[in-house]
Amino acid sequence: MSISLCMIVKNEEHSLGKCLSSVQGLFDEIIIVDTGSTDGTVTLARQFTDRVCFFEWCDDFAAARNYSLSLAKTDYAMWLDADDVIMPRDRELLKETIAELDVTKPDVVFMPYNVGFDDEGNVTLSFKRERIIKTGRGLWFEGEIHEAIPPRGRIIHSRAAVTHCKTHVNEPGRNLRIFEKMVDEGKKLSPRHKYYYARELSWADRLTDALGYYAMVIEDPLAWNENRISACLESAMILDGMGRRPEALDLLKKSLALGALRADVACELGRLYFESGDMQNAIRWYSAALEARTDGGFVTEDQKGFIPLIQLCVIYDRLGDLNTAYKFNERAGEIKPWAQAYLYNKRYFEEKGVTL
Repeated sequence: MSISLCMIVKNEEHSLGKCLSSVQGLFDEIIIVDTGSTDGTVTLARQFTDRVCFFEWCDDFAAARNYSLSLAKTDYAMWLDADDVIMPRDRELLKETIAELDVTKPDVVFMPYNVGFDDEGNVTLSFKRERIIKTGRGLWFEGEIHEAIPPRGRIIHSRAAVTHCKTHVNEPGRNLRIFEKMVDEGKKLSPRHKYYYARELSWADRLTDALGYYAMVIEDPLAWNENRISACLESAMILDGMGRRPEALDLLKKSLALGALRADVACELGRLYFESGDMQNAIRWYSAALEARTDGGFVTEDQKGFIPLIQLCVIYDRLGDLNTAYKFNERAGEIKPWAQAYLYNKRYFEEKGVTL
């Protein structure tokens, strides 16, 4: 089986070399589609491939990505962004995945996407994306912004991860501008786009507008349940910031009917009850976070481990149960022995003479 790497780039001379160096020798061809660079991106790309093409930017990421896929002459195509890399530990796993394509014969291969990291470089946020696509199957990106390929056919999962190494900030307001253009042109937003539009509105501090779009997602049975859960969570955080905590709690509880408990929802419930002085319910939800899932949304590993453990330490300390508080802090320290919160608490317990 042959495979292409298909990329779209613009003004990426600072990161493209690292990306392409990390995948050298893995692909039968590399296709770079430039969407309007004014720096040395094109010159750099030509050091790695002679298949450098051009696409006139039209505020449509799916159109640009689909053009790059259409140029593939191979059985499969994989996509990356210029600030993505394949780390050495994942390179061999990806090599194995590619070598097995003639046996597994998938239509879509999902791979972990590592996007969040702690101070020690450990992955704190990872989710799966469709990465390798069987060409000639009519599998194309959809969506002008936050584009994705709706998966169908035979789907497999690879352990090889893509690592995001963002080195610069995107054009300020770009995503919101594209969404606003879509709305102005009367385009119907999909449930997924409504969710991401709400996020952009929230980040732009247009909170009332954001709540409106989040509500559309929450009430839409055709929306992906994970987006509905996230919409409940993010709406709840906005409402709490507006001083509307009872409504926030109601939304978080509503999300529980949409899928198995996620750690981010459990942590937020714990936080709201903790700040309200309801320590028993705070204990209940932070404890639940330790057993909750981290898949399906933008859930960090910390929300299933370090955060609830530290918060349980604080809660039991306030309840006067120093021994239990100490134990939770030690468990947090097993995860992040360098964390300032853990070290601060450790000194506090030492001063109190608390030990196991």
